[in-house]
Amino acid sequence: QPSGRSNQIFVAQKGYDPELPPLPDNIEEEDEDSVKIISLFKSQEPLGATIKRDESTGAIVVARIMRGGAADRSGLIHEGDELREVNGVQMEDKTPEEIIPIMAQSQGEVTFKVIPVPGIKEELSANETMLFVRSLFDYNPEEDPAIPCRQAGLGFKRGDILQIVNQEDDTWWQACRHGDSNSRAGLIPSRQLQERWASIDRCVTGISFPAAGLRRSFRLGRRGGRSGNVESKRKSQEMGGATQTPTYLEVAPYCRDHKEGRRLVLLVGPSGVGLSELKRRLLLSDPDHYGVTVPHTTREKRKQEKDGVEYHFVSRQTFEMDIVNHKFLEYGEHRGNYYGTSLESVHKVIGEDKVCLLDVQPNTVQRLHTTEFKPCVVFVKPPLIQELRFSRRKATLISTQDMTKLTKTFSEEDFEDMISSAEAMDSQYGHLFEMVVVNGDFAMAFNKLRAELEKLETEAPQWIPVEWTSHTKQNTESVC
Repeated sequence: QPSGRSNQIFVAQKGYDPELPPLPDNIEEEDEDSVKIISLFKSQEPLGATIKRDESTGAIVVARIMRGGAADRSGLIHEGDELREVNGVQMEDKTPEEIIPIMAQSQGEVTFKVIPVPGIKEELSANETMLFVRSLFDYNPEEDPAIPCRQAGLGFKRGDILQIVNQEDDTWWQACRHGDSNSRAGLIPSRQLQERWASIDRCVTGISFPAAGLRRSFRLGRRGGRSGNVESKRKSQEMGGATQTPTYLEVAPYCRDHKEGRRLVLLVGPSGVGLSELKRRLLLSDPDHYGVTVPHTTREKRKQEKDGVEYHFVSRQTFEMDIVNHKFLEYGEHRGNYYGTSLESVHKVIGEDKVCLLDVQPNTVQRLHTTEFKPCVVFVKPPLIQELRFSRRKATLISTQDMTKLTKTFSEEDFEDMISSAEAMDSQYGHLFEMVVVNGDFAMAFNKLRAELEKLETEAPQWIPVEWTSHTKQNTESVC
């Protein structure tokens, strides 16, 4: 490089596709800052850079470089570079919106004249952030008025695994969807931004979910999915208080060691949504693979019952001592008798190398959400109320109270309670849900649930919260 001159012309050429022709010799010197001429090969894919007008200087500058795009792979264009020309077309008097068609129509060799931002080295950094998250909400950049560049946005669905490759911007991260063949990154709202918007939404709409809508029935039983409609003595968390803002859950890949027990499967949902029937059908579909716990009770054993089959029959004194020693996941009292599901009964099923199926209260999930059990939490939710009315029009709500079945048809109030309960559970505990199954049509819901649980056994790796692995191995921009 020449020395002793304040105004220099640097020529850079880099490509990963066809061999580019030599740059022209008649490059004029600029009487301003140093100028760089860059020649890239652009295919049909976007360049992978966004541009904006600098508010202080009025210049068109590179606002952002998207990881994995052509600009990023070249290592020659950087954020802050001032764009002077594209294929000989002056950019000075054009708006970002006018530049978009020029860039979109450019194919093959594209020559840029830029004034580089000071202090940037000409090298390609291949260091990507190895941070993976599970999205806890749906996102469509086309519907987001706040995104600086919709064309550069990455849409995703709740449950998608995203690799965060750039967190330098506090408001907009760059991410790739895990498993996509397209390695180019897109913009997604950062955790801070999403939490801020969700907080504003709650303040504006005044959304709150009452505790009264929570499922209160305590499901027990085996073989027939028998339920005990008992009141739990454990006070469930108040749903009207502070809620978890659904954003992203940091996850890590996990492959089960054959020496480890199978992952626990927890079914959560509002009363009447069909948890007991889904659990029963899963057990019947493969009793060698799935298992359920045998509950404890203090009531007298009947003639046709066997200890350890329908229930574990224990004394009231023994049951209360087990309560004091925290041996029950859930327990309650009905007609003077205790009923409960013990932690030991869960270990027994897992020890038989089976997938233990449990349908529990949402607050119980937190106790089991540990490295030991690595539970897959399935949220079973009702469909829209129109479909709910249609699918349950001939169904009956069954409440089993110590062998006495009480049935009634669903009322409009039952439908409304079911939906409001589901919304409350999702708001408070949604960050714990790994799967979501909508039970409108039961056959479809069951087939989806079974297929998803089969994936849990056959696909590798699985994605679990990263803390479980610690103990095991604002300017408007336009896209180019």
